[in-house]
Amino acid sequence: MTDDATSESPRSGRPRLHGELLQTSLLAFLKNWNAYGYELTQRLAEAGMPEFDSGTVYRTLRQLEKSGFVSSFWDTSESGPARRRYSLTGPGELWLNGWLATIENYQAVLQNAMKGFTPPANKKTTENEGE
Repeated sequence: MTDDATSESPRSGRPRLHGELLQTSLLAFLKNWNAYGYELTQRLAEAGMPEFDSGTVYRTLRQLEKSGFVSSFWDTSESGPARRRYSLTGPGELWLNGWLATIENYQAVLQNAMKGFTPPANKKTTENEGE
């Protein structure tokens, strides 16, 4: 990528995170515990994904709920206003497991590709073979 292309990027050269990464991350966070949207936004930032603002997180949670991957309920147990708490559903867990398997496959493919970019230390280069 050239400097010109980098300066034109709204994220200064940082790759944009795919929407499925946000969905997958939210579902993974909900796998073992229920959470409020604000907690999920904080967890994303702690995981190194601060570029997802709370509006994007809440829109994605609504989409996931509409798809049947998460459910929500109003939690009135604490003092203060009621807050919506999200949890993973059975279909959401199935989707998450399928996507995680896909990610593992991509990871293996990328690792193999990266090995091809670096010659093994004990392998001679074509320039040295004539010596």
